[in-house]
Order: sequence, then C-alpha cells, then structure tokens
Amino acid sequence: MDLPPSSVDAHVCTYECTFCTACVTRLSNVCPNCGGGFTPRPVRPSREWRAGLSVALRPGSTARVHTPYTEAELDEFVDRVKGVPPAER
Repeated sequence: MDLPPSSVDAHVCTYECTFCTACVTRLSNVCPNCGGGFTPRPVRPSREWRAGLSVALRPGSTARVHTPYTEAELDEFVDRVKGVPPAER
C-alpha cells in the first residue's frame, strides 16, 4: 500500500519506519524492525505556510522499502515483544 504524505492511514515508529493501520494492527503495535510502538504519522502540509516548506517543494520519498523478514520471523518477533508496553521496550 502506498502511503503518500497526505495519508492519514500512515503510522511511524521511533525510527520513522512507516506502516499502514492494517499492518500496525496485524503486528500488534510492534515495529518488526526495532520493536518499538507506532504513532500516527503527521500529514505534511500541502500549502507553503512558510517559504520553502511544503510537500510540493520537499516531497516525501516514493521508494518502497520491504521488510527482509519472513512471515514466520515477524510472527515470532511480535509474539515475543507485544506483551511489553511500548514505553518499556
């Protein structure tokens, strides 16, 4: 799923790994890369409220990055971490 800068369906972890809402739910709020929790990603303003700062002038990346882990590895990792509150990970 593409998550453009205007998407309200995007969530990020503390390292800014980005996942959609369905994936965050499937992963039990466990980032499969770092083990952190997720929070909604802010939407980048489309309007240039300050000179030089807008999604039109500084677009987000369009490159997709896929996890190197298998479904089994993801499940094992999530099962190990999901019982620990994000603030204690």
